[in-house]
Amino acid sequence: MSVYVYETIPASQFEPPRQFELCESMADPALTHDPESGRSVRRIIQGGYLNTQRWTKGTVVPQPTAAKPGAHCCGISGCGPH
Repeated sequence: MSVYVYETIPASQFEPPRQFELCESMADPALTHDPESGRSVRRIIQGGYLNTQRWTKGTVVPQPTAAKPGAHCCGISGCGPH
């Protein structure tokens, strides 16, 4: 199950949107209406971290055979120490 963030679509520029979270399966269709108020909603796309350096053309990233304590598993920063 994933947690998705939704917000109501304001009827006017003076109405603030209401944001809420909902735990749903990835197979479930996105909500179209707020279960509390019935107003139309949109899903908010939340950003994450993706290390794209590993897929850059011409860049060879050495892969360590075993991660040392406090070292990064992929040999570059961004994935967190193990």
